[in-house]
Amino acid sequence: MNILIIGNDARTHAVAEAFLRSKQKVQLYAYMKSSNPGIASVSKKYVVGGYDNLEGIRAFALENDINFAFIGPEDPLGLGVVDMLAKVGIKAVGPVKSLARLETSKSFTRLLMKKYQIPGMPKFEVCRSKESVQKFIDSVEQFVVKPDGLTGGKGVMVQGDHFDTKDEGLTIALTLMRKDGMVVMEEKLIGEEFSLQSLCDGKHLLDFPPVQDHKRAFEDDQGPNTGGMGSYSTGKLLPFMKQKDLDEAHAITTKMADALHKETGMLYKGVMYGGFIITKGGVKLIEYNARFGDPEAMNVLPVMLNDFVEVCIALIEGTLDKIKPEFSDNATVCKYVVPEGYPSNPKPDQEIDISKTSEKKYYASVYQKDGKLLMTRSRAMAFVGVAETIAKAEAIAEKACSAVKGKVRHRTDIGTSALIQKRILHMDDIRSQ
Repeated sequence: MNILIIGNDARTHAVAEAFLRSKQKVQLYAYMKSSNPGIASVSKKYVVGGYDNLEGIRAFALENDINFAFIGPEDPLGLGVVDMLAKVGIKAVGPVKSLARLETSKSFTRLLMKKYQIPGMPKFEVCRSKESVQKFIDSVEQFVVKPDGLTGGKGVMVQGDHFDTKDEGLTIALTLMRKDGMVVMEEKLIGEEFSLQSLCDGKHLLDFPPVQDHKRAFEDDQGPNTGGMGSYSTGKLLPFMKQKDLDEAHAITTKMADALHKETGMLYKGVMYGGFIITKGGVKLIEYNARFGDPEAMNVLPVMLNDFVEVCIALIEGTLDKIKPEFSDNATVCKYVVPEGYPSNPKPDQEIDISKTSEKKYYASVYQKDGKLLMTRSRAMAFVGVAETIAKAEAIAEKACSAVKGKVRHRTDIGTSALIQKRILHMDDIRSQ
């Protein structure tokens, strides 16, 4: 089985590892924007090139007799890599460009929810004039400003977090509108967030266990947003969740897959990853992504007991309903090690020494030069603890991060009982309102 993986991040490294656990004989071929030492080490062959080089990807796929492709990050999906592969007869786990708008266009997703009356929709408006922005701001207590397109998880501006007054928010919205021609305005939602990542064959879903990501750069959820400093999962419900929360999120994703089919006539084949929030009014959708989360993929793939190659083939063939999802009951805690100064002013090209870490690790934005492992400006390495309790999993991940040598830091509080208890109390407070 020759599998092409496209991506160069820690999430794609976790996908590669999941494929290699298959009982089938698997050979991996990787196409990466920059060389990831972890992915390179498990690939039979790899090339480095831009994700917009569709001709280069096509040639690499054809010369290596690829059975199917798996697309890791969002950029290649938005650039139409799945459409290009389909033209040469190579199927992929990942939606075509038009369906990837689920992630690449926030206005597309919200308007689709509105048209098909999908539950979990906050109050929102797609604005193209100053008057419509002002009207929306006047209609809500607090609001969120969202650019329409991809921003690497760092573009959304939330009142109370990124700006204080309505006038400041208006200025941000108008700046975005001048740049993009539109801006998506939404009411601010109060609650606890969770990620529900599902594989979708167009008609059926296979849900992974829910995960909670931590976007803020510093301890106790302080500082600017990042791509994600770490995450945890219990293998079942998160400590602050109820079964009905998970059921509501699943129902929203099911209806979204159906709406995409009705709207476009095409079946969505790939990951549908919903970022949800539990509010006093039930579960609401924050946004969808058309690929696994990074770091959330590192929580769920290591505990999947199904053969991941078989699961992906079922997705491609439209028979996901024939697969019974199986996961171990283990908890997982993922923590990212990042260069000092990240995310505002990281120092690139600094050495990182991971020789004292034996735990499960995934390479992110690092590269090898003259026998040394060096960091770029982004998240460097992800370490995952897997154990029967969150506390034990956290201790494993923390030990690994603490053993890394170099000008690095990480969030020590992710997965700790203190932070989780804070989430539980917050949710109890919201449910009692």
